Amino acid sequence: MTGRARDGTLSAVSFDLSVWALPNGATPEQVRAAVQQCREGWHGRQQPDPRLVAFYRAITASYPDGPTRPGTPWEAPLHTAADHIEMNLNPTCPDQVLLDIERLAGEHDLMLFDAQDGSVYPPPARVRS
Repeated sequence: MTGRARDGTLSAVSFDLSVWALPNGATPEQVRAAVQQCREGWHGRQQPDPRLVAFYRAITASYPDGPTRPGTPWEAPLHTAADHIEMNLNPTCPDQVLLDIERLAGEHDLMLFDAQDGSVYPPPARVRS
């Protein structure tokens, strides 16, 4: 199976992104630690963060959840948790989907984690010149 890397080239792995609802001031290291805790099955928060609920509603309004729906960019249904949403994008996902994910993450003050290389992208409002 191939996937699309951030630079648009095809790679041997699927292209996976997740958005994280962490407190203001969270660092990339804290996002990576949260990702690792999730992978280990530890989830401390029980109620979904309202920012994630709003992000989910916005992204699925344009791109319905579930890989079997026509026109969806998803390779698998979205994985939702109280503090994050994981998105497995199919190899033919248009670049516009990535732009929409980045825009919506910024609008909802969510950190974006790129599983391919471990990069963390803060919302644009958090980026300082």
